[in-house]
Amino acid sequence: MAASFKLHRFAAIGVLVAAGAWIATGEFAAVGSEEAAASEPPKAEAGTPAAKPLRTVAAMTPVMTDHARVVRVSGATEADKRAVLAARSNGIVTALGVQEGTAVAADAIVLTLEGADVAAEVATANANLVQRARELDVALKLYETGNSSETQLTSAKAAKSAAEAQLAQAEAAADRLNIRAPFAGLVEKVEVERGEWVQAGTPIATVLALDPIIVRAEVGELDIARIAVGGKATVRLISGAELDGTVRTISNESSAQTRTFAVDVSLPNPDRKIPSGMTAEVSLFTDPVSAVVVPRSVITLSAEGKIGLRVVGADNIARFVATELVDDTAEGLVVAGLPEGVRIITAGQDLVRDGETVTVVDAADQAGGSE
Repeated sequence: MAASFKLHRFAAIGVLVAAGAWIATGEFAAVGSEEAAASEPPKAEAGTPAAKPLRTVAAMTPVMTDHARVVRVSGATEADKRAVLAARSNGIVTALGVQEGTAVAADAIVLTLEGADVAAEVATANANLVQRARELDVALKLYETGNSSETQLTSAKAAKSAAEAQLAQAEAAADRLNIRAPFAGLVEKVEVERGEWVQAGTPIATVLALDPIIVRAEVGELDIARIAVGGKATVRLISGAELDGTVRTISNESSAQTRTFAVDVSLPNPDRKIPSGMTAEVSLFTDPVSAVVVPRSVITLSAEGKIGLRVVGADNIARFVATELVDDTAEGLVVAGLPEGVRIITAGQDLVRDGETVTVVDAADQAGGSE
């Protein structure tokens, strides 16, 4: 048994010595060296810098279209005109020609006050004017025949002028007894009753002009420059009705509290079914500009912090282009200001620098290959 142990021990020592001798020859380093050399790229000659591989980016060709940005704001309907009619004289209401909720024509008599004394003054002034006119005719004939002086003729003319002024005053006093509608509309409120005594300045009735009806909205500072008088607008009422309107006025002064500008949109309302004070959503359309829709992920920043896109031209040199954000839609961001003849880098835009030459692959092909 001892002899067997010694034999195995001597065999192990022999294998160890043989392995050491083989390692010492260095031949093991040649195993696979030809295949490794074949798979490695050729080394540059001494003194020649190694060529840096070009970065690969994906790019898309922009499709430019005319895009009109939509500015959506909340608003409310208002009457085109609103007037609170008031008594212009003291007196008792003898006639009330309107009721709440009824239509009234322009210049129609809404209310009449009692005024017998005023009517008498008109009659007296009118008779006086007739008399003074006759006297002037007589004075003129006498003057022409030389039987009257020029002073008497002048006095007769002055008397007639005074009579005319007296009649005008009496007629004005009579006219103040009648309250007329300043425009056609609906009577919103009547605040007096027939037989009631009123003083000058007492509110009589409120008249609203509802055709057209106005929708007033507040537009922010960044969007107001894009809105123009006469521009197209769409209004969705709280009732669900949607109507087309036109921008009628734009305020030139912002609200001190909200820094917004009032914009009035005019809507046709011939049947006066749209009341004043109804909540509405207003869509204001800006002037169309040439723009392109891009994914939100391709927007990048320049070193100066400007928003824009990284693009490549026909020379495959990447550069940054500052763009204007026109709109934010469900399809993506709408941007304008893109120069002609460039492609938009959609992948790798944040890894390249201005002036760097890149290898460009079509973004559509890349998307198809990744599916």
